[in-house]
Amino acid sequence: SDAICNFVICNDSSLRSQPIIFNPDFFVEKLRHEKPEVFTELVVSNITRLIDLPGAELAQLMGEEDPKLPGANSTASGFFRSLMSLKRKEKGVVFGSPLTEEGIAQVSQLIEYLHKNLRAEGLFRVPGNSIRQQILKDALNSGTDIDLDSGDFHSNDVATLLKMFLGELPEPLLTHKHFHAHLKIADLTLFDEKGNKTSTPDKERQIEALQLLFLILPAPNRSLLKLLLDLLYQTAKKQDKNKMSAHNLALMFAPHILWPRNVSTNDLQENITKLNNGVTFMIKHSQKLFKAPAYIRECARLHYLGSRAHTSKDDLDLLTSPGSKELQPLKSQKRSRLDTCHQEETQQRTEEALKELFRHVHNMPDSAKKKKLIRQFNKHPTALTPGSDVPTSPAPRRTRSRSFSGLIKRKVLGTPVILERKSRDATPEPERVSKENVHLLQKCGSPAHMSQVKLKSLEGRKEESCRRMRAHLLSKDSSSL
Repeated sequence: SDAICNFVICNDSSLRSQPIIFNPDFFVEKLRHEKPEVFTELVVSNITRLIDLPGAELAQLMGEEDPKLPGANSTASGFFRSLMSLKRKEKGVVFGSPLTEEGIAQVSQLIEYLHKNLRAEGLFRVPGNSIRQQILKDALNSGTDIDLDSGDFHSNDVATLLKMFLGELPEPLLTHKHFHAHLKIADLTLFDEKGNKTSTPDKERQIEALQLLFLILPAPNRSLLKLLLDLLYQTAKKQDKNKMSAHNLALMFAPHILWPRNVSTNDLQENITKLNNGVTFMIKHSQKLFKAPAYIRECARLHYLGSRAHTSKDDLDLLTSPGSKELQPLKSQKRSRLDTCHQEETQQRTEEALKELFRHVHNMPDSAKKKKLIRQFNKHPTALTPGSDVPTSPAPRRTRSRSFSGLIKRKVLGTPVILERKSRDATPEPERVSKENVHLLQKCGSPAHMSQVKLKSLEGRKEESCRRMRAHLLSKDSSSL
């Protein structure tokens, strides 16, 4: 049955190397067994999110009201119901009794045998021998061990007996409570760009709804349904041999696993196509239907981790949405920490590489190249660091020597000459730039060369002023003489 994983200590050394089987639905099954009310509320709330169930149909799904089935009040259906009850008057341990684990264990022998004989043409459609079927039925009811591989029975006998077992159950395998929900699932279709319903089935929503609906089936029904749908899925894969497609198999099994008991075909005339197509869909997608949706797994896990238990898929989408206000600061902080760590790591690697390079240069034999490299290291210690944002130290100012002309100016005129040094990056004003400087600037274009040109022009002006001062002093001396 749907038992929770058991952990045992294995002392067999040959089994220790076997891979550990992890059950992703562990917390789902744990919640189902320990808190069935919480589990049912969680699943049903998500079912109503997908399909529209009015109050009466929802109460039937929850088991709060008796299911109202089509044709239940007609006279013909009452006669048909009494006739079927007479046929099931003699109930055995397996056939005609409510579904139990013991009955499933007996019927699983039939399913296991049919898995080995899927190539028989017309399997589940061609009837078997009635005498052999009765012998096999009596053996299953009495609990006798049966050797189906002995050759005494045909695969058609076993297939017909399996359908008979399902048809004699007191209610269909998918239960009466779920009947209206399955009709609504068949109506799930896609929407166009304008929001209007189309005739194209919405397969993703149908699979999700069936996954949720199967979670609240009784445990014996769910176990047998999984065995049966897997058998029919494998049978349809061999349709080139047995001529039984998924649709053909659905026509054979829909009356036994989905149709309500004690109703005639006329009562289901409007819904027969939906029911048959629904079983066809279950057979084709049977490998996906018995896994709990991811958000149900997460809700069950959060329930046992002390977090919110009643969380729907929409709530989880909001929590994990990229625009969530709560998660954005955490993401930005994490990103900034990662960037800082990355920069520190890069800087550390660069420093180590430079140290290694300096040691390599220091160990080189003495030569002009070695001296040049060492001078570069001493002159630009940070320029060799790639991506470094630390500004290089400015070159030391050149001390100005006291010239003879400057002393004469300060002694005679009494006004010190102040020369304002402009920064290298500053652009000279157009009206103060001479033609020679403009010509040199166009010719060179580099800031370093501009500074050299300015120094030369200043030196020329100094010499000219000195010549004028000497001439003035000489003329003054001669006049005094």
